[in-house]
Amino acid sequence: MVDEALNAGTPPERIAFLAFTRKAANEAKERACVRFSLDPKKDLFYFRTLHSLALNLTDIKTDQIMRVENYRELSEVIKINVGITQNVAIDDDLPSMVNNNDPILGLINLARLRKVPLREQYNESSISESWTTVNYVDKSLREYKKAMNLYDFTDMLEQFVAQAHLCCPHFDLVFLDEAQDLSPLQWDIAHILDEHSNRMYCAGDDDQAIYRWAGADVDHFINLPGGAETLSQSYRVPKSVHYLAEGVVNRIRRRFPKRYEPRDTPGKIARIYGIDELDMSRGSWLILSQAGYMLQPIASELRSNGYLFNYRGSRSISEKVSDAVNGWEKLRKGQEIEARVARIIYSYMSTGTHVARGFKKLPGLEDTDFVDMEALVMNHGLLVDTSQIWSEAMDKLPETDRAYVTALLRRGEKFNGVPRITASTIHGAKGGEADNVVLFTALSPAADMSMQSNPDDMHRVFYVGVTRTKENLYLVEPEDATRSYEL
Repeated sequence: MVDEALNAGTPPERIAFLAFTRKAANEAKERACVRFSLDPKKDLFYFRTLHSLALNLTDIKTDQIMRVENYRELSEVIKINVGITQNVAIDDDLPSMVNNNDPILGLINLARLRKVPLREQYNESSISESWTTVNYVDKSLREYKKAMNLYDFTDMLEQFVAQAHLCCPHFDLVFLDEAQDLSPLQWDIAHILDEHSNRMYCAGDDDQAIYRWAGADVDHFINLPGGAETLSQSYRVPKSVHYLAEGVVNRIRRRFPKRYEPRDTPGKIARIYGIDELDMSRGSWLILSQAGYMLQPIASELRSNGYLFNYRGSRSISEKVSDAVNGWEKLRKGQEIEARVARIIYSYMSTGTHVARGFKKLPGLEDTDFVDMEALVMNHGLLVDTSQIWSEAMDKLPETDRAYVTALLRRGEKFNGVPRITASTIHGAKGGEADNVVLFTALSPAADMSMQSNPDDMHRVFYVGVTRTKENLYLVEPEDATRSYEL
């Protein structure tokens, strides 16, 4: 529909494409830029997340956003440790922001996103902190932000709602993607945008609404006025997996009824007891669990078996180790490497025996300078026997990394390449897909309790897990059948 609008001559600056995640907004922007030769910054300014839109249209400046050091200062003043562990990008999606907070800040933000009194949100939560502490932190945070003229991410949304009559432009066309994940506060923005546009379309799937814990209001999405169109064809899910997914989704009591056809390929579903039964040496793989802690033994098993994989958003081997091993082997072949890589190699070598004192940081060389083995020996303090392989030359490389790289090489993995395997929670994999999906059916104690009180949430989570599959779905039987999701 974006393509059709641009093709029909709608000025790109009069189109807003707003998404719940940065990934979705950027994908739409990139496709439109390539197809219509547009400038992403000038022509597609309104292709962004809701948070980013709010920041750019209100009078909040980037340097007025609360950062780690501000939360640290607040903690010192009130003698209660609250804060975020890392600064969150403006374009990050809402779950990242809620999840990145400590429990007290997460609770305060959730109440604001849901537009409910903090005391009500506190009573619904299982937080261990006392109400007196939570209330004190909330008041202190408000006072600190006011005194320092600072804002957090939820402030951006509230500020946009308050200033919309002054700052919101008029659009010919507005698209809102992944709308099932919006919180009540974000829905306020959505309705403001609707009032400021000639036409507005919301896209989403209530069956994949798995962010209720982050404030998402799926009932609002289901009850939206206006007509609805269901896309009737899946381009991912094969027949057997579709049949299973329909069995899961039909357990959801409150949903918008819909039908779609699977791909015209049979696919395969198999039940297994562990990943050691699988050969993951080819194809793309998604290993999914309901809770993050369940992935820790899986990551250990993948490492010991010599597989390269993504785990919680990071590669299983650091870029630093990859660069060092590759760089040393290039040097042994007579090739040049950047001084930046040579510095990394030196960091894994002992001073005095492998690198001469005073040369550890390669003084006199810029990161972009190139050096070969001869130059390092003659001019830059390299003492080690240059015939040694990486595992011998870099004697300070941690033993765990040494064993893992050896296992990767033994399996023939290109450990500096893009991993074919991803281990993730089901929430973390939303929007992803793979030829092969390994789905653990075990539930955490908290999820098992939640299943009793609100089963729809868990049905949606496992529907998302099942429908990541393009070819083969492997269901891992739980150790405790009484605490598992039945598939």
